[in-house]
Amino acid sequence: MELKAKTELEIESIVQAAIDDAVDFVESEISEDRIRAQRYYDGEVDIGFEDGRSKVVATKVRDVVRAIKPSLMRVFLSTARPVEFMPHGAEDVAMAEQATDYVHYEFQRSNGYRVLNDAFHDALIKKQGIVKAYWEEMPEAEIYTYTNLSDDEYTFLVQDDDVTVLEHTVEQEMTMDEQGVEVEMPVHSAKVSRKMYAGCLKIESVPPEEFFVDRSCRTLEDAHVVVHRTEVRASDLIAMGFDAEEVLSLDSFDAGTEMTEAERTERQGYTSDFNETSSDPSMNQVTLTEAYMRMDVDGTGVAVLHRFLCGGTRYKLLDYELADELPFAKFEVDPEPHTFYGRSIADLVIDDQDAATSILRGILDNVAMTNNPRVGIVDGAVNIDDVLNNEIGAIVRMRQAGAVQDLAVPFTAGQTLGALTYLDQLVEGKTGVTKASMGLDPDAMQSTTKAAVQATVQAAAGQVEVMVRNLADGARDLFGLMLRLLQKNMEDGAMMRMNGRFQPVDPKAFDIDMDISINVGLGTGREEEKTNALALALQQQTMVYQQYGAMNGLVSLTNIRNTLADILASSGIRNADRYFAPITPEIEMQLMQMQQQQQAMLAQQGQGQDPASMMVQAEAMKAQTKAQVDMQRAQMDDARKREEMAMNDDLKRDQMAQNLYVDAAKTLGQYGSAVDIARIKAEQDRERQINDMTARAAGL
Repeated sequence: MELKAKTELEIESIVQAAIDDAVDFVESEISEDRIRAQRYYDGEVDIGFEDGRSKVVATKVRDVVRAIKPSLMRVFLSTARPVEFMPHGAEDVAMAEQATDYVHYEFQRSNGYRVLNDAFHDALIKKQGIVKAYWEEMPEAEIYTYTNLSDDEYTFLVQDDDVTVLEHTVEQEMTMDEQGVEVEMPVHSAKVSRKMYAGCLKIESVPPEEFFVDRSCRTLEDAHVVVHRTEVRASDLIAMGFDAEEVLSLDSFDAGTEMTEAERTERQGYTSDFNETSSDPSMNQVTLTEAYMRMDVDGTGVAVLHRFLCGGTRYKLLDYELADELPFAKFEVDPEPHTFYGRSIADLVIDDQDAATSILRGILDNVAMTNNPRVGIVDGAVNIDDVLNNEIGAIVRMRQAGAVQDLAVPFTAGQTLGALTYLDQLVEGKTGVTKASMGLDPDAMQSTTKAAVQATVQAAAGQVEVMVRNLADGARDLFGLMLRLLQKNMEDGAMMRMNGRFQPVDPKAFDIDMDISINVGLGTGREEEKTNALALALQQQTMVYQQYGAMNGLVSLTNIRNTLADILASSGIRNADRYFAPITPEIEMQLMQMQQQQQAMLAQQGQGQDPASMMVQAEAMKAQTKAQVDMQRAQMDDARKREEMAMNDDLKRDQMAQNLYVDAAKTLGQYGSAVDIARIKAEQDRERQINDMTARAAGL
């Protein structure tokens, strides 16, 4: 078969077929699930209701999502560098650190928190979140005025595509030609607008209904086509340089004509169609589709990645160009092996929300019928209007005794509450969101030790940790995209504001092939363990440095400073330079030189001493070091005992407080009298403060 370059019509036909297939796949297989998930998150269910009965809806999907999302955001944003670029060698350390700092700086400048929040929200409800990273060129116009231009100069000026003539005048002036003859020549004056281009990195969360892939793909990398379809104003396309007449002929999808548009309406809660067709056609909405796919456009036999821009509902080809890579990163909490779309939290909890809704409605209906039972009457022996009058104290006129009787309904709501508890346990098992992990379980809080409480919380957080690991893959892809975009497009370097100071940055020097490491915290328990480990490391570092000096070969002053900075970072304090000055190589060298001088002086002093006295000094130093170690060990043991005593005291007081609430509830239920809990609690708190003050005064 002969290879040849494709015509524009052939390219358009191939792209249209690929887009249609991707859209059909998502709308037929995915959109309905996402619409249903959004409805359940908004508090709607598929269960109908009867007139006069309870219409309450359990909000399991919303409750679980709102409980998980803060934990996910915290573990990603609790560290100063959630994503870190790793150097290939020792010579690349400074460059890798600068690249890490600058990409995080750009991430924060681009409102990275909101982007991650939206992506995680979509992943929890809509199966996955998509983040797009791209370089946006922003043309800026500058006004220039020119005078005394010749014909050639003026022609050269207006031939520039970036120049727009605002004002132009021509005057005839007398001048001398090359032969010295006085002739009349035109002189031009012009006021022009010249486009100046500046660009910046942009990251944004893509709404799920705007993103499409082909049905055969498993990952973004092996997708046949990746599509981003959105609605823009005709004016925006014309400003991008497209033909105005062609742009104004494009149309857009109406809400309800396609599943994805219905999905958009469900998410927004309203229809966003707005067209000023009659008054201002430039403000009409048109569909703009950006498709990425590999194609052999030039007939070389090798398909390479292209970016195709299409307009309207029929995907008319507007422009195409080569593309380096896909500008998307995918976030998902529960990937399904060998498929592109995984499962969301909503997919797991929807059925439980239906069951909880049915149980809640039954309970409320039972309570209502118990409190307001139906009435049986003897026909003709009772005034019906009196029976229907529910006014308190109203009389019912009867012709015979017993003509009105309550039809009692058995109270079964109490027996049904256990089913709700069972449903809560099912949801906890599916999602990992428990009352203990949220600090709401009184039984967990009454555990015998702090370690037991921590173990309970960490065990429940196992599934959340898996979600974090899955989401971390998306963060790795996103930050890699940002690094490559900055390295490619930043021509003149930039200034980065770090720790209150501006620092020059040259993204062209970044190595785009660096490995990427994800540093995320996995809950408060793990962060506490990390802080304790760092504190122990700091203690050992300090001991080595004090005992063996700056030339110990094991711990430098820089190592100690880094440990202090990590302790602050684990506590949420990221600006370590505010508290500890950076250690420069010059300072390290000065310390080493000072130690060398001290050692030389000690050696000179020791030359005149006899071996016996030197042995005595050595033994004394050894005994002093041992005494210091024993003292530190005793202090640590004493601190541990004080902590255990405090924990036991707090535990006893908490148990007493819990018992107080329980006894108060019993008293209120049995005798209808309330206990002044606030007063008793205030007395307990005052007693606790007195005990703490006494303990501090005693040195405990």
